Amino acid sequence: MKAAVLHAPGEIRIEERKRPQPEPREVLVQITAVGVCGSDVHYYEHGRIGPFVVEAPLILGHESAGRVVELGENVTKHAVGDRVTLEPGVPCGRCRECRAGRYNLCADVVFFATPPVDGAFAEFVPIHEDFAFALPDALSDEEGALMEPLSVGVWACQKAGVSAGDRVLVTGAGPIGQLAMQCARAFGATEVTISDVNPHRLELAGRTGATKTVTPDDELDGDYDALIECSGHPAALSAGIKALRPAGTAVLVGMGPEEDGTLPLSVIQGREIWVTGTFRYANTYPTAIALAATGRVDLKAIMSQRFGLDETDAALRAGREDPASVKPLVLP
Repeated sequence: MKAAVLHAPGEIRIEERKRPQPEPREVLVQITAVGVCGSDVHYYEHGRIGPFVVEAPLILGHESAGRVVELGENVTKHAVGDRVTLEPGVPCGRCRECRAGRYNLCADVVFFATPPVDGAFAEFVPIHEDFAFALPDALSDEEGALMEPLSVGVWACQKAGVSAGDRVLVTGAGPIGQLAMQCARAFGATEVTISDVNPHRLELAGRTGATKTVTPDDELDGDYDALIECSGHPAALSAGIKALRPAGTAVLVGMGPEEDGTLPLSVIQGREIWVTGTFRYANTYPTAIALAATGRVDLKAIMSQRFGLDETDAALRAGREDPASVKPLVLP
């Protein structure tokens, strides 16, 4: 098979790799669509994200969908020809976190495109059958690939406790902020304000459900029930927390370059603000598929460019080179 392989920062090579064989309870999936994530770009540009360092050639890409082409032994959930979307992290299933339902926090999770695990910028990938989810006819393969970032938005709204009548502030209108905003509306929020510096992304958010768009220079009116921080910028987090009502919830989704930061502790204490981080998601794919299949979330709206597997290098540069880029896709 062909695969796009990262050898060094800024260096992608198209290589021939041995077609993988599915292990027991695995399915082999022919990949038809892969979303380009900010983490892929970070590995491409810097060769690392925090403690995760690319020390050997690595296939990037973890937002993927395709068709089942081969079954391992004892597979019962899928048949050859099934269209599936792939949840890219397979946990151990045995540790304390897995047994408590927090499998996203499993220390032994095998996650696509996280060194040293190869990802989906390739023609075929194997995956455990439990983490391949059937795609309904209402959804294209490209939409199927975006169940992964949509799951991040679903998880953020679940952690924030978004429900009917809430006022929600989303800071950062990149792909995750766009989908978190749409999820908040789908969860019943009556007002969703989204903040960003990019006018194209704000215009897109206004077309897909945001009730108000602002820039960081605009004054926030406050009294929000929840903050979903997707930018990774400390100033956005601080301003967002200060805009929460007493006992409001701040959910940290975006990751900045620094391991440490500052918080407005007097506001957090004085208003009894709930602050939580998020790490990926757990048990969200059925919800994400249902939201997209019923039209409650518009995934096509954030798709901006499409590239062949041979053009993976250009796909990883698209966000830097085109201010209108939101979610590039690679179509192996």
